[in-house]
Amino acid sequence: MRLPRRLIVRDLGVIALALGVWRGSHVLHDAASAYAWPAALAAGLLIPLAAFLVHEWGHLVGARASGARVVYAERIRSVFLFRFDVARNDRRQFLAMSNGGFAASLLLLALLGTRLSVRYPGDAIALGFAALGVLATLVLEVPVAWRVWRGAALPTGAAFVSGRD
Repeated sequence: MRLPRRLIVRDLGVIALALGVWRGSHVLHDAASAYAWPAALAAGLLIPLAAFLVHEWGHLVGARASGARVVYAERIRSVFLFRFDVARNDRRQFLAMSNGGFAASLLLLALLGTRLSVRYPGDAIALGFAALGVLATLVLEVPVAWRVWRGAALPTGAAFVSGRD
């Protein structure tokens, strides 16, 4: 199944918007504009959203690189880019999918660490939300991947599909 273009356009659009608002928040802050704080708040929320999307694309790259079968989101408003088919994929493919998301997040965090500055309020907000994203990954995703790596069955839940559901 081919990746729906609407998901690519959606995510590239969100990332482009986040970068534009982020840059604009710096300009407004440096100019001491009355719009600096609203722009900072928007940037602080959009940058972590873009980071979440990069994380999800990392999962997809890991899944597809391992030959895993996935079911792409049908709606553009879907939280997940795809659902992993636990009935047709194996443990190795699950771990590749998981590690793809982790690797994308680590690379993006390294990039954010070099580009964001707490001098700018939007950057500080983005860093705070990015830290919450890392915490969420550590709590929600890492233990599941660890259990599967140690031999547990593949998980079920909202991000997974079994066969043809």
